[in-house]
Amino acid sequence: MFTGIVEEAGVVEEIKPGNKSIELAVFTKLCGKTLKAGDSLAVNGCCLTVVDIKKRGSGKVVWFDLLVETWNKTNLQFARKGSLVNLERPLRADGLLGGHFVTGHIDGIGTVTRWERVGNDWVLDIKAADDIMKYIVYKGSVAVDGISLTVAGVNPDGFRIWIIPHTYEVTALRERTVGSAVNIEADIIGKYVEKFILLRQS
Repeated sequence: MFTGIVEEAGVVEEIKPGNKSIELAVFTKLCGKTLKAGDSLAVNGCCLTVVDIKKRGSGKVVWFDLLVETWNKTNLQFARKGSLVNLERPLRADGLLGGHFVTGHIDGIGTVTRWERVGNDWVLDIKAADDIMKYIVYKGSVAVDGISLTVAGVNPDGFRIWIIPHTYEVTALRERTVGSAVNIEADIIGKYVEKFILLRQS
């Protein structure tokens, strides 16, 4: 379980096809300090399992094996050497829930349709599929590339987010442009509510 409060923007070191999976290596200065093989780490909001760690300079290179399904359903398929990725370690039992409950299970990919500075902040419009949009509500929570954000507006095929300067500066969002793919995870509470209602109606 995660909270959507990104700890750092890591850098993709390598990404290549393996024998049974896609191998992804990410350089981290902060998150790698406490990680060990078998631990979980959210990478652009996708919960991945650490398979190997190697120290390098002031940080560590963390290796992951991606399933084909993970590759196809997330924007990690567009990552290249040097790409920034948002990193977050799992929530500790005694930790602070600064964002909202984020599982690390991506619902699908959205497309950036507007991304520009307005005053001191940034406005981000994202187009998403109907099966995601049904969970998006005004003033509700959504995880975009693993970042816990508040929905500022909703239209039939997408939603709007306002990004403060701090979020822009410390996350991989600063690399996004119009047309970029972003990982979306809708609020799990809405999914449970839908399930309970459907069960009562059946």
